[in-house]
Amino acid sequence: MNDFSFMTRMKEEDAYLFKRCIRKLLDTTFIVADKDEKLYEFIASDSNQYDVNIYLSAIGYQVIVDDRMKVAMLQQADNDMETVGLKRSNLYRFDGKQTQLLLVLWLLFLERMGYTDPVYVTVGDIIDKCKIYQINMKPADFKESYRIFKKFSLIDYGEEIRTEDGKVRLYPSLQFCMDIGQLKQVMAEYTSEKEETETQQDEWLESEDADE
Repeated sequence: MNDFSFMTRMKEEDAYLFKRCIRKLLDTTFIVADKDEKLYEFIASDSNQYDVNIYLSAIGYQVIVDDRMKVAMLQQADNDMETVGLKRSNLYRFDGKQTQLLLVLWLLFLERMGYTDPVYVTVGDIIDKCKIYQINMKPADFKESYRIFKKFSLIDYGEEIRTEDGKVRLYPSLQFCMDIGQLKQVMAEYTSEKEETETQQDEWLESEDADE
């Protein structure tokens, strides 16, 4: 049985930050230092992280902190990974277009990543990268995807998101937001679509040569 008596011994400010961290993790999965520095510093402390995990373990979760990227993330507790009815219960299922866009944002982040400077791209950069990978999305698809990604502390942006010059901040949480199964599925679908397109192009070129 879990012992939550440590909560009664917390100072008022620590108890407040503890509650905020728990609610933030359950609501958005990630706590990113670049966005919520005070919450990250609190949960990154070994003693506070231990207390948070004691509390979360009662509902089958745990928090993992990546000190290098300064990201805290909610995950299913190791003991419950194979429990029937609980497995994958904490995963948000991005649709195909959203997952493809996440891959684009991840690639842009990796291209420009620095361990001290924040990473920004423009909406135009994202659109151009989507074109390179033949990812076709409507403006409404982009808008809804950006909204969801912002909710989960993967990106941030302002009103200028509506223009191609608008800046989008990419958070390091992008590296942890997809499970391996989703990643493999999207990459397989993309590879299959690309090969099909290249085959059609080759057939068209062969047809042109035959006509000549």
